[in-house]
Formats: sequence, structure tokens, C-alpha cells
Amino acid sequence: MTMLDPTAIAPAWRRHGLLLLLALLYSNTFIGRQIMAVMIEPIKLEFDASDTAMGLVSGLAFAGVYALFGLGAGRLADRLKRTHVLAASALIWSATTMLCGFATGFVVLVMARMLVAIGESAITPSAISMIADLYPPHRRAFAISCFSTAPTLAVIVAMSAGAWLIEQYGWRTGFIAVAVPTSLIALVILLVREPARGTWDHPQTEQQVPLSLLATLKSLWALRPYRYLIFAAGMSTLGANAYGMWNATFLVRSHGLDLQQAGILAGFIGGGSAALGMLFSGWFTDRLISAHPRWQLLIPQLGHGIGIIAMTAYLLWPADSTLMLFNHQIPTAMIWCALNGFFAVWWVGPCFSMITRLVSPDSRAVAMACQTVLVTLFGVGVGPLAVGALSDLMAATLGTESLRYSLLLGCVSTFAAMLLLQSALPGSASKIDIRRTGS
Repeated sequence: MTMLDPTAIAPAWRRHGLLLLLALLYSNTFIGRQIMAVMIEPIKLEFDASDTAMGLVSGLAFAGVYALFGLGAGRLADRLKRTHVLAASALIWSATTMLCGFATGFVVLVMARMLVAIGESAITPSAISMIADLYPPHRRAFAISCFSTAPTLAVIVAMSAGAWLIEQYGWRTGFIAVAVPTSLIALVILLVREPARGTWDHPQTEQQVPLSLLATLKSLWALRPYRYLIFAAGMSTLGANAYGMWNATFLVRSHGLDLQQAGILAGFIGGGSAALGMLFSGWFTDRLISAHPRWQLLIPQLGHGIGIIAMTAYLLWPADSTLMLFNHQIPTAMIWCALNGFFAVWWVGPCFSMITRLVSPDSRAVAMACQTVLVTLFGVGVGPLAVGALSDLMAATLGTESLRYSLLLGCVSTFAAMLLLQSALPGSASKIDIRRTGS
């Protein structure tokens, strides 16, 4: 693969600095999404809501609007200056998140969460499109993993510091606290220089007329590996997001922890191990695909397989089994939580990187928007709501343990993702040029 314009390559410090800024923005918006996990119980008590209703406000209300605006947001990022699109999205997100903190009723809160989705819809597609222009293909999986690690680090903040903040000052303060930093990040983004589009791609011999959104979607759908990749990502996130949203509540109900303890354990152990796993898989993929392209999708499959075993053990481990950690008694099940966190995220960097290789520079944001829309619909929309509904359905017979068994839905969706990745493998990865280009 040849470079479009060697003079367009930004210095390393500028590339890494912009990647850090994008990760900070992604992290903060994800804190706003994930902090809902430690708000479930207090919001439920204040508004007298059911588990199904909380699955709605934490998931489907957000995901439905995100899906509605996601493709249009990706189109904007492919046609307009991406730094401007990101800054505008961040400001909208900040204002609407603050509005959640002033909700006077459950319906108002649901409406506010729907508005938050509008602001967030352009962030991931725009950021991934820019990262693909910052780093060459043989370094892209690790760069995308660094960006994607932001949510796992955000889990630590949301579950630990967020749990403390909400316990001390209430859930409304939590929304306001995460809204302010994002507006500041938006102002900084306006000042940075955007990388040239298509820096690491083959130069075009003639100017092409930009495709319409419908034509772009048709061309993307024609790519068989791309189709399977985005559906695999959706199924992977369905179980993972449902687990992330309900994990603290599971520790409270099934292991008898208080909210702050549950938030700290879920954040530091689950989120910390996921951050390490994300970085390792991106680095590992960049090292192995030069030897054989099939590793691009074999690594996610391996992670999913180990993750299913660890998740099943974590959810079914006896509550009376504990161990001492730093003079604190914690459930032994947290060992399995850490293993699941490390391996379950192995799909992110390799799959996202493969998508950027499959599509052209002027359709990357739309391609990532399609993927993000599916991930949001399945993971943020269907996942938490399905687990909440299953929990309500089984509560009559299982009582407080109903959540423990409803979370096993994640193992089923992860196995489906493995099958989809297997379908994307034959004849797909081998067609991608993985030759090293530049530094």
C-alpha cells in the first residue's frame, strides 16, 4: 500500500496527541453512558420503576435515537471537516447530559437520554476515520485499541468514583459532573489540525464523484466480510454491554455487597482487566497479521471462546466463596470477572482495524457509523433491556437471583458472534494488503 501524500503525514507527537484527545472525548462520553450502571438502583427507587423500565432508560431509549441519527452523522464526517463535526457533537452531548441531571420525572429522563444519543452519534465514526489517517495499516489495530480502551478505563471511573459520587451527592450530580469536561474537550478539538483524508491509501488516478448515502450503503453491503464483521460486533456488544450495565447490581443482589463496593470491584477488576486485554490484543494483532492475515479474526475468536468460559464461571460461582485482597474480603468470583474482562474484548481492535482496510477513505465514517449503529442497537438497546426483562420474568421463581441467570444471555450472544466471525474468515482476510508502509 502506498501513501497518498508523504508530506501530509503528521509528526509522531501530533498523531499521538490527537489520538489521546480523541480517547479522552470517547472516554468521557462513555462515562456518561456507563455511570447509568450505578444509577439503576437510586433512579429505580426515586421513580418507582421496574427492571424492564430501567433497561429502557439505560439502553433502548438511547440506542433507538442513536440508530436514527448514526448514519447521517457518519455521512457528515465523510463530507465535512471531522474536527468540526466532533466539536459540535461533543457540545450537544454535554448540554443534553446535563439536562438528564435536571429531569423531573421518569419520562423526562427518557427523553433527555434520547437527546444525548444525538450528540454521541458522530463521535465514534469521526474518530475512527481520523485514526485511520493518522496511522499506517500495520500499526492501526494497536492505535484503535488505544482509542477503544477509553471505555474500559471509563468503567473504572464510572463504577468507582461514580458510585462514590452518587452515594454522597445523588444521581443527578453524577450527570452534571460528567457533562462539564466534555464541553472543554470540544473547545480544544476546534484548535487541532485534522489529518489529510486517505493519507495511507493508494492515490486515486482520477477524481471520483462522491457516492450518495444510499449508494455508499449498497457498496458496503456488497462486501461480504464487512457484513459479517458488523453483525459480529453487534452480537459481541449485546452481551458485553448488558453485563456491564447490570454487573454492579448483580454484585449487590447476589453477593450482598453495598453499591460502592460493587462499583469499585466492577470498575477496577472488570474495567482494568478489559483495558489490559484491549491493548494487548491490538499489539498482538499488529505483530501476527504480517505473518498470516487470518490472525486478524482468529484472535477475536480465541478471546470470545475463553471469555464465554470465564463469564459462565463468574455468574454461577457460589456467593459464599470469598478471598482476602488488600485486607478486604471480596467474592472469589472476581477472579473469573478479571479473566472475562481481559479476553472478551479481544475482538475490538482487530475487527475495527479490518473494517478500515476493507473500505475506501471517503466512506470510512459511514462504514464505522453502520457498525456503531448495530453495536448500539444490540448492545445498548437490546442487551440491558433483554436482561432486565428476563430478570423480571424469572423474579417470581428465583427472587433476587433472577438477575444472575438472565445475565447468561451474554454467553449466548458471544457464541453467535464467534459463528459470524468464522463466516467472515474464508477468503476475506487474505485479500487485505498487510504489507508495511512507512513509519
